[in-house]
Amino acid sequence: MQKLNTKYIFTISMVSAMGGLLFGYDWVVIGGAKPFYEQFFNISQSPFLQGWAMSSALLGCLIGALTSGAFSDRLGRKKLLIFSAFLFTLSAIGTGAANNFTPFIIYRILGGVGIGLASNLSPMYIAEVSPAAMRGKFVSLNQLTIVIGILGAQIANWQIAQPVSESATAAEILASWNGQMAWRWMFWAETLPAGAFFLLMFIVPESPRWLAKNGNENKVLSILAKIGGEEYAQKEYKSIHENLVHDAGRVNLKFLNSPGMRKILLIGIVIAAFQQWCGINVIFNYAQEVFAAAGYGVSDTLFNIVVTGSVNLVFTFVAIYTVDKLGRRMLMIIGAAGLAGIYALMGAGYYFHVTGWPLLLLVVLGIACYAMSLAPVTWVVLSEIFPNRIRGAAMSFATASLWIASFFLTYTFPLLNSAFGASGTFWLYGLICAAGLLFIFKKLPETKGKSLEEIEEEILN
Repeated sequence: MQKLNTKYIFTISMVSAMGGLLFGYDWVVIGGAKPFYEQFFNISQSPFLQGWAMSSALLGCLIGALTSGAFSDRLGRKKLLIFSAFLFTLSAIGTGAANNFTPFIIYRILGGVGIGLASNLSPMYIAEVSPAAMRGKFVSLNQLTIVIGILGAQIANWQIAQPVSESATAAEILASWNGQMAWRWMFWAETLPAGAFFLLMFIVPESPRWLAKNGNENKVLSILAKIGGEEYAQKEYKSIHENLVHDAGRVNLKFLNSPGMRKILLIGIVIAAFQQWCGINVIFNYAQEVFAAAGYGVSDTLFNIVVTGSVNLVFTFVAIYTVDKLGRRMLMIIGAAGLAGIYALMGAGYYFHVTGWPLLLLVVLGIACYAMSLAPVTWVVLSEIFPNRIRGAAMSFATASLWIASFFLTYTFPLLNSAFGASGTFWLYGLICAAGLLFIFKKLPETKGKSLEEIEEEILN
């Protein structure tokens, strides 16, 4: 019986998953800084500029996601993750130092490119180094670090910002330490984990499956032996090599357009977009508006965000525990169905002007449901379903779909909220969740406990 070196797998997976931590921090930090930088840059009266400030990083995410596939298949997973760490560091320093709105946006876009690269490559790398029996748990570590990054940003924002009086005027906020410096330190705090990620990525090995695709047999066997011993290395390398020989000559646009690949791409693109359009992420990006509609002020909102982030973290552990037991498909079904029901109740709460803890409880339940299902499992499925030789390119399509969906979700929430109110907006998200449930039930296969090569064989044939 093979003995896996779980300590080694965990170490290299956690280093790679730091890309997820920075993804989570960089993505959410702007929500806490929002009430303050809007006054500093004098954009609080311009919905267009407010939306651009919030969604500009998502343009960078799209650029990073679209380019990551081609470059990672050519240069490897490791080099691109190192580059993403550099972008996170540069963005954190530059965004906090900006004195004008245009440099602020430029650095946010650069940070977004880092997110786009990391969101694609971190789970892909972990999937390619993890044994089949525990791949779900290890890929879920990426979502765990995303959640830790989110919570870290929420706690940093809450602790850095000084208390804000509910009666404070825009001019008073601008003149305060919050309006001048607090929002800067919220971004600068990211430089510590970003620098650590940059340095630590130099010590992890390249993906063995990428190395195999590029003919580095000795390196592949060496890395696989560290993971599971000589017998495991020989068995895995044989499986990878046979799969690559079988796929030889098929990796072109014609292969991507084949019936089997169209089916896989459709599943990947739809579930990636659904992870965003299920609507939970507006709570992180527009917490001020969501909680204001429930009767909370700025300081209470910052505390409530920490509560939601803590719940997010706790229930991510539930996903890690269950993803290799219940399976990917079942957790996705639970998530879609649960959110549809919760949004129905949230919409009713807003419609009947319920305020305070009942709505906070529903928000917490929604985040708990999302954290144990759609949030981590989407990344697990995306890292598993694409064929080895074109995994980088195919996953970049799916990740690009996720960030396009995220951009439209972020940009349209203020418009939907204005047109339909909070009640109508969350009822709409509930309908989207019901449609997602139907798609998952009909189209998503189970991938639990199968090697990446076995999954490819089953889906394509």
